[in-house]
Amino acid sequence: YINVLSSKKSEVAPYLRGAGLGQQVVLEGNRLVLTCLAGGSWPLQYRWTLNNSNITDWTPQYRSVITDWLRTNAGLYQCMVRNRMGAVIHRSTEMQVAFIGNFSAEEQRKTVTQGRAAIISQPPLASFPRPLVTWYKDGHKIIPNNQITITLDNQLVVLATTAADAGRYHVEAVNEMTGENVTSPVLNENMRDPESELVAPAIVIGPKDTTVVAGSEATLECIANARPIDSLVVSWKRDGRHLASGRRLTLPAPTSLDTGLYVCEALLSNSTAKPVEARAHLTVTEPPSLTAKPKRKIHADLDRNVDIPCLATGVPQPRIEWYKDAVPLSILANPRYKVSAGTGLTVRRVQPGDGGIFQCFARNAAGETQAHTQLLVSSVAPTFTFPQSDQTVTDGTTALFMCQASGAPKPAITWRKGSQILASGSVQVPRFTLLQSGGLQIQPISLQDTGEYTCIASNSEGTINATSMLTVWSRTVISVPPTDQRVIKGTTAILDCNATHDPRVNIRYLIWNRGGLPLRPTSGGRVSMRQGSLTIGQTWSGDIGDYTCTVTSQAGNDSRSARLEVIELPHSPRSLTARLNDSDSRSVLLSWLRPFDGNSPLLHYLLELSENNSPWKVYLSEVDPVVTEVSVGGLTPARTYQFRLCAVNQVGRGQYSAETQRLMLREEAPSAPPKNIVASGRTNQSIMVQWQPPPEPQLNGVLRGYVLRYRLAGLPGDYQEKNISSPETNYCLLKDLIIWTQYQIQVAAFTGAGLGVYSSPVTEYTLQGVPTAPPQEVEVLAINSTTIRFTWNPPPQQFINGINQGYKLLVWPEQSPEENIVVTITPDYPSSRHTGLVSGLKKFTWYFGSTLCFTTPGDGPRSLPTLLQTHEDTPGPVRFLSFTEILDTSLRISWSIYIKYKISKHREERSLSNSTLQYQLTGLTSTTVYALQVAALTAAGRGVVTSSTISTGVPPELPGAPSNLVISNISPRTATLRFRPGPDGKTAISRWIVEGQVRLDGKDEDWRVVYQKENQPDADALEIPDLTPFTQYRFRMRQVNIVGFSAMSAPSRIIQTLQAAPDTHPSNLTLLSATQTSLRFNWKPLPESEYNSSPETVGYRLRVWRTDGQGEDRTEDVERAAGTNETTIESLNPWTQYQVQIQAYNSIGPGPWSNTVAALTAESVPSGSPVNVTAEAVSSTRILLKWSALPQAQKNGAILGYKVLYSEKDSEGPPSVQMVEGEGSVTLLLGILQKYTVYVLQVLAYTRIGDGPLSNPILLRTKEDVPGPPVRMVFPEVRLSSVRVVWQPPTNPNGILLGYQISYRLDSRDPQRWTTVEVGSNARQFTVTGLSPEHAYVFRLTARTAVGWGEEQEALVVTTERRERPQPPRKLAVPQDGVESRHLRLHWVTGGTGSSPLRYFTLQVKELPSGDWNTHTADIPHNVTTWTIDRLKPFTSYKFRMLATNDVGDSVLSKETEAVTTLQDVPNDYNIIGESPPSTPVEVSVGEAAPSVAPQSIRVSAVSSSILEVTWDTPPLETQNGLIQGYKIHYWERDKQNQSEKVKVIFVPDTRVHLTNLTSYTPYLVTLTAFNMAGDGPPSDPRGSRTLQSAPSQPSYLSFSEVTGGSVNVSWGAPLTPNGQLEGYRIIYQPTAPVQGVSKVVTVDVRGSWQRWLKVRDLVKGATYTFSAQALTVSYGPPIQANISAQPVQGAPGSPMEMSITKTSSALTIHWTEGEIGAAPVTGYVIEARPSDEGVWDSFIRLLPPSSRSVSVPLERLRSGISYEFRVIAVNRYGYGQPSTPTTALAERPFYEEWWFLLVMALVGLILILVLVFTLLLHGHSSKYKACGTGKHMSTAEESVTLDNGGFTALELNSRTLNTKNSFLKKNGTRSPPRPSPGGLHYSDEDICNNYNGAVLTESTTLTEKPTELSESELTDSDYEDEQPKHSFVNHYMSDPTYYNSWKRQPKSLKPISTPFGYEECATAETEPYYQTVVTQHSTGGAYTPTGQPAHTHVNPNTNPPPGSRTPVTGFSSFV
Repeated sequence: YINVLSSKKSEVAPYLRGAGLGQQVVLEGNRLVLTCLAGGSWPLQYRWTLNNSNITDWTPQYRSVITDWLRTNAGLYQCMVRNRMGAVIHRSTEMQVAFIGNFSAEEQRKTVTQGRAAIISQPPLASFPRPLVTWYKDGHKIIPNNQITITLDNQLVVLATTAADAGRYHVEAVNEMTGENVTSPVLNENMRDPESELVAPAIVIGPKDTTVVAGSEATLECIANARPIDSLVVSWKRDGRHLASGRRLTLPAPTSLDTGLYVCEALLSNSTAKPVEARAHLTVTEPPSLTAKPKRKIHADLDRNVDIPCLATGVPQPRIEWYKDAVPLSILANPRYKVSAGTGLTVRRVQPGDGGIFQCFARNAAGETQAHTQLLVSSVAPTFTFPQSDQTVTDGTTALFMCQASGAPKPAITWRKGSQILASGSVQVPRFTLLQSGGLQIQPISLQDTGEYTCIASNSEGTINATSMLTVWSRTVISVPPTDQRVIKGTTAILDCNATHDPRVNIRYLIWNRGGLPLRPTSGGRVSMRQGSLTIGQTWSGDIGDYTCTVTSQAGNDSRSARLEVIELPHSPRSLTARLNDSDSRSVLLSWLRPFDGNSPLLHYLLELSENNSPWKVYLSEVDPVVTEVSVGGLTPARTYQFRLCAVNQVGRGQYSAETQRLMLREEAPSAPPKNIVASGRTNQSIMVQWQPPPEPQLNGVLRGYVLRYRLAGLPGDYQEKNISSPETNYCLLKDLIIWTQYQIQVAAFTGAGLGVYSSPVTEYTLQGVPTAPPQEVEVLAINSTTIRFTWNPPPQQFINGINQGYKLLVWPEQSPEENIVVTITPDYPSSRHTGLVSGLKKFTWYFGSTLCFTTPGDGPRSLPTLLQTHEDTPGPVRFLSFTEILDTSLRISWSIYIKYKISKHREERSLSNSTLQYQLTGLTSTTVYALQVAALTAAGRGVVTSSTISTGVPPELPGAPSNLVISNISPRTATLRFRPGPDGKTAISRWIVEGQVRLDGKDEDWRVVYQKENQPDADALEIPDLTPFTQYRFRMRQVNIVGFSAMSAPSRIIQTLQAAPDTHPSNLTLLSATQTSLRFNWKPLPESEYNSSPETVGYRLRVWRTDGQGEDRTEDVERAAGTNETTIESLNPWTQYQVQIQAYNSIGPGPWSNTVAALTAESVPSGSPVNVTAEAVSSTRILLKWSALPQAQKNGAILGYKVLYSEKDSEGPPSVQMVEGEGSVTLLLGILQKYTVYVLQVLAYTRIGDGPLSNPILLRTKEDVPGPPVRMVFPEVRLSSVRVVWQPPTNPNGILLGYQISYRLDSRDPQRWTTVEVGSNARQFTVTGLSPEHAYVFRLTARTAVGWGEEQEALVVTTERRERPQPPRKLAVPQDGVESRHLRLHWVTGGTGSSPLRYFTLQVKELPSGDWNTHTADIPHNVTTWTIDRLKPFTSYKFRMLATNDVGDSVLSKETEAVTTLQDVPNDYNIIGESPPSTPVEVSVGEAAPSVAPQSIRVSAVSSSILEVTWDTPPLETQNGLIQGYKIHYWERDKQNQSEKVKVIFVPDTRVHLTNLTSYTPYLVTLTAFNMAGDGPPSDPRGSRTLQSAPSQPSYLSFSEVTGGSVNVSWGAPLTPNGQLEGYRIIYQPTAPVQGVSKVVTVDVRGSWQRWLKVRDLVKGATYTFSAQALTVSYGPPIQANISAQPVQGAPGSPMEMSITKTSSALTIHWTEGEIGAAPVTGYVIEARPSDEGVWDSFIRLLPPSSRSVSVPLERLRSGISYEFRVIAVNRYGYGQPSTPTTALAERPFYEEWWFLLVMALVGLILILVLVFTLLLHGHSSKYKACGTGKHMSTAEESVTLDNGGFTALELNSRTLNTKNSFLKKNGTRSPPRPSPGGLHYSDEDICNNYNGAVLTESTTLTEKPTELSESELTDSDYEDEQPKHSFVNHYMSDPTYYNSWKRQPKSLKPISTPFGYEECATAETEPYYQTVVTQHSTGGAYTPTGQPAHTHVNPNTNPPPGSRTPVTGFSSFV
């Protein structure tokens, strides 16, 4: 609550906050919220206008919400704000709707003369804002150019048109606000012939007069046309001054000075044609601006004039409009308000009512502005104009106090309650609202609001107040209302009702009423009321109802109601009866009467049954409560049943009904056959059959035994039966059967009711036997050196004893019978003489041959063996042709058996024994080329010659690669490859190998060998055979001599073989479906690689012919369908066997035909009817019908049987049908016919598809029989002694009636004593006399035909005269549940008999609305009370009435029933009730469904880096839903499915596929779907695998830093495609030109993938080096290369000057001065040091400040006895500068550097050297030196360095291990990497003998150190800083390079080589991950020696020490 304001403070008039939005665009359909920001005293109210019309009323809400923004909502929106002080108007906001409509739908046509301009306007289009358009011509986007332009109005202008400009144009418009686009109809543009080639300038679209607002861009457009268009110039002028050139003139920010006339001029620059002009006026407007506006407040005295200024300027001059409190002054029409254009508004003689807000608006076309002021009128004190009054209200309602005051200024109103301010212009409290009138509204009222309320009115002239009293009563309410109750009968119901009220008011207390009537307590106390509660005891159904409790008072009334329900258990169902169901022998019909539901709806019935006296069990737990009868099905025959029923409601389950009589169901034959029948051949003459009994529920009685029947399968003979009378026996052995014969067996069970159904036939063979005779007339003949041919006749058929599975040809060597060769031959049944070949035998070898026949049980006897020998043959080529001991005049050749050699001018041949394998050729000429040919020789001739050439004295070498490959003579399957042979390696070329690569879909497959040619050493062209037509190839080749293979040639160009007809036919031709006249086939299409032509030309052709040879062959072409896999062949004959083949064809021709597939068209209905139909009546109820079968041509399918249709003559209903199964069944005995009745008989045949036509009808009458009973027997005259009986003939006379017989007797006498009288056939009455009075007699009446007396009609009559007519039936009713569409059930109650027995009832029916009463049934039996009335019409209203008849006569008619309407029924088709009866069945071929299960057992495995192999199993057969056609393999990179998914389609029967062209080392996911004709099945779960690794791509970059004269820091990036796990990198560098005659190649292997930098410090200053970097996975990838010069870069600083060192006892101080600065300021200095035991410069202190000129080094950082050199390098942003001149400081010398120690060591070493030399002389290895001197000198030396991940290497050897502390590790506070131990290094040279500058190193040493066990945790900074390295003489001599040089083995005396050479170094280091450094050093002798160690090479890999052993370093071992 806020109560801090003074009551005298005036209220604040409304004022505006914020500026208007100007214009706002909203998307159509969006939600729009308009806000009106304003301030002022409460209460503020707001109102909105649209286009100056109110759209809302005054409301306290400052927001207006439009939920669905429509185009009709667009316009100018303004809001007004008011309070008690006045009203003000906000500036208007223009709201627009962003939308785009549609173009008109009409095409346009336009014709333009060529050369003229074509202006194409877009069709009308509604859009806001104006759309952006794009024009198209003939579907192609138009780009504006010099000839084509798009105007500001979106017109398309084509200048200087030509014939090519004719076409179909359309425009596409896009609304940039909504993003929608629309396309216009086509605009057809036609061109006329030009009138002339030159067209004078003409302005086709001139500029338009334009008006713009100052500051916004203005554009004028002028489009001119001329020819030639390129010479057209368009310029703009104003006042004769040239402004610009071009089609558009744009003024970006125009002002009023730019208003004027603008001229557009067009002329041809190279023509004398007169220019043309067009003019337009530009108008620039300016929005209004107020030059004079009023103050916010203006005070005025009464009756004085006051001026309110408001003046404005603008272009055009604004119009000013005045408002007072948001109402225009023009509407107020106050004559005291005077508006002056020069001053503003004058209010004359101000009155108190003039107070308020005056507002002026200045408006012009450019906009609007406003100003407002509050006019305060003073000098009138406030007064109340309406007296206040007290209020009394009820809690929860509304209280309203009035407070109206006048005064000037307008008084401010404040409401108080005590000291609390409740409402004022600045205070708002919830529930308390200050009204515009000054009143106070309180809503809702609460009890706390009681009290005095004071209204205070104040202004500057005074303050007044008035007080009113508010009294609040508590509302009278029912606090405890009654609630709905459901109570059980007999219990007590209590309804509570209590009220609360204000004690100050009186209430009329609680009143109870029921159904609008007051409720009174009963005297017995069953109903009582106490304290508002109503209590009802012993509730019963009469208490059910709605009870209302009411209370009334001055403080409000209240009432509440509740419902009382009394419920009880339902009663038991009555009259429960059970009867057998005539239509279903396994069900019982139960019916009952609906019981009382206990006032609670029945939930269901519960039905229990007892089977065979078993305990009761629930059978139906929820029977629908609506029904009163139910069919209980699923019962078992031959069992007894009892039933009982109870009803269930909400209370519970009621009493069970009385039990029904026990019913026994009839026994039946078993309804199921025995199960699990298994037949198996026991012997070749017996079959064992086993089975299990039928399921017990299907036995339908007591099982008595089985019947087994069998016969030969496939033959029509009769069955033989075996009766098994024991039900326990479930097997039978059938004996004495035929050997190896198939039998068909069935089993059935039987009960006392008969034999059940037979099982499905089971077929089984008796077992086979082995053949008992060998093949006949066997001939064995050798047909060549490796093949033997057998010919024979089969054994006699009777001796095969089974299925002839084939023959076995047995061949074995004479000397090795265990080496048996068996060839199996499939029998050729059509042929009587069989032939078989056994190939692959040894040449010229003796063999035995025999043959036998075999069946499944085994082999028959062999034929007699035949001995024969294979033929001799020429031998093959010799192997391993080689040459050794090649001297000047002789050589040795190794060969096979026969040799000859050839000299250039003559030829010699020499034959040698077959045991000679080599020969020494002597007497040859030195350096002469010889051609040698080697061949083996047999009696059959000379074998294949193997030739080679050799030059004496010159050993052969590997050949060179061929070159210049050229492809010519390209055909579909061959191409000629011409080439230039490479160097032959000084011997003949023995073989040419050609590899081919296929390019498929732009991707290259793997290279494979496509052709090899031998023994053509001089070939320069090869014809490549066996190519695939229409395939892209490229080739490469290599040549082979006796030394080996050459390198591959460069690939040839890509060629494409020519097209050819397909080589193969489509596979898997399969019949998919067959109809009566068509066959649908599918097949596996050819793969694209087998098209042999362009896919567009490939098609398929099917050939179809009838198997029986009738008709002509047909072909069906499927054109341009390479991927099509199915077609349908139409117009075939039904049920006909066809043969089908398929072939593929293309534009070249057809391919081969496929194998033949047999197909059968579907069945149809027969086309003819049975013939020779005859009929014979065999009795009164049976007719025997006979006929003959259909002709074969009319069957159209398998005749399943016949249908006999019969009906009574002239009957209207459909005929009855009886079926005869089986084509051979041609008789039928019709039974249960009407006696002595004429029948119409017809027969038809039917197939599975349907019925054939009916035969001609036959009429035949059944024979006579005894008649039925006479009807309507009555006794109209009864006397005391006589009776007259009257009757009507029998309804079924069953023949010609011959007479009647009347029999009667006393009812009380012997039933066998009858008196009989016979009358004629025409008699209808007879009087019997001589009867006793007042006695009951029984009369019988019967009729006779020629067959005999018929049935009797019996009646009872009493001889009396006291008789009268009967009473009519009463209470005729038709229950609704008995009404159906064509019949209904009528109920009645029998009336009085009139002392005479009733004889029958008569029923009359009247069809409403206008039908007559008609007798429907006249002989309803007298003893029934319900009758089913049939023959009614559906959906028709009827009335019914009845009469009863006794012997006296008819009763009067009963009362009519109410109108009853039958239900609707289905018509001939359907209606809302349901469907009509079904039509005749028609067979439809149901299509396949997509497979329901995915392929199974999917396995994905990697084959290579780009290939995955996928294998799978087919889906289960039952889930294929058709014929599987193939599979779709979807595969993608894991996590990149959308970007990388591909699909491959594989057709059956393939279940394996290779996915190629994949990315290396990438995980892939694969899913498979099977598909058939219906579509794709579900996808399998993804299976994944990763492709194998391959070489990576090159590193992403290679860069250099910290470049000095001797070192560089190399870094590189990881490869973009690693293609595997990166194992490391290889860095190779070498100078681009030899340095000091040496070209050194250094290789550094960096192990691990994370480190990508290397410090190289062995460069030669000024030399340029080539660096290359390769990444390593399974192999190295391609390199990235870059060059770097080993010198500071240009712009780097010069070398620091004046280097000096001063030494103290604890430190060294290095001094220097600044050198040349370079191109940029120095950013710091680096100190490098070189210890004498390492020999390389290394960073010692990094990076000193640029102001440093000295630095101190503690001596503890230096190692004792080691000399150090220091130098300084300046650094700027360009890089490292030149180093300074080195300065040396020496440490103390250790003892082992003293002269005496060195002398002793030298003497000892000399002695050891002498001993070593002596030993070598005794055990020299001459062969070693010989081998090294053979061949060419090595031209390069190589170094190899291998660095593990993070390792650091320097090519140095010392004895320190990595855990040795090193003072160099602490440099400028950072840790440098440790040096590697020798165990972390591996040194190798690639050749045994290395030349270093002419020196041959004849010995070598391998150094191997055991790797140091070191963990990273051991290498801590503290370790390096705390412990100094141990110094010893071993370390010293291992470190000092001068000692290495002294120990280096000197080279032997060999001729030097002066040419430059290179070498390569490789090393491996495994150290802490920090950074890497490679250091190499050049020795003066030209031999490379790693720093600090001697040169070494590998002598022999086999002599290396085992891994882990230690081999002393060369020299050091000698020293020791």
